[in-house]
Amino acid sequence: MSIALKQVFNKDKTFRPKRKFEPGTQRFELHKRAQASLNSGVDLKAAVQLPSGEDQNDWVAVHVVDFFNRINLIYGTICEFCTERTCPVMSGGPKYEYRWQDDMKYKKPTALPAPQYMNLLMDWIEVQINNEDIFPTSVGVPFPKNFLQICKKILCRLFRVFVHVYIHHFDRIILMGAEAHINTCYKHFYYFVTELNLIDRKELEPLVSLRSGRKL
Repeated sequence: MSIALKQVFNKDKTFRPKRKFEPGTQRFELHKRAQASLNSGVDLKAAVQLPSGEDQNDWVAVHVVDFFNRINLIYGTICEFCTERTCPVMSGGPKYEYRWQDDMKYKKPTALPAPQYMNLLMDWIEVQINNEDIFPTSVGVPFPKNFLQICKKILCRLFRVFVHVYIHHFDRIILMGAEAHINTCYKHFYYFVTELNLIDRKELEPLVSLRSGRKL
């Protein structure tokens, strides 16, 4: 592994602290199974399919946390190059602009510089995945009825990080020799959200042309 690529896995580069699963829990076992499938070279399309007999909410919870960890790590590698000067608007090229709304401070969709949007996004996700009422960790505690809707919103917004990184910062990824790693992470994410229909196809459009034009 090149020195540059090692930077992608550098703990100091993580944009936010990783969320981990407690050993001995069902979700920890599911996480291990999912990681084992990925590491064994199993086709990604097969790896994202819900294992027989497993609860879909558990499977989604494991992946939402895992994708949060991975994408926050990816953004962490390029965040020093994503500034208010270089990225005054959170966007994915000239056709796509993402505005922030959280029903608290930002009650209406608000245009923000990309780094500010990213900070708000990661804070917003962290609060939810650390909330036991939304992502329960104790055996027998049910998920809320709107769990999948919450996860769909989280995944939709995480996808926007891919869009911004691919379109505005991929030159840095290439310089670090991390293109293959990022592409694999994106493919894993894409197959998962399409397998379980967790993101509207319209939201995926910014990277459709990229998928056909680049070997992802």
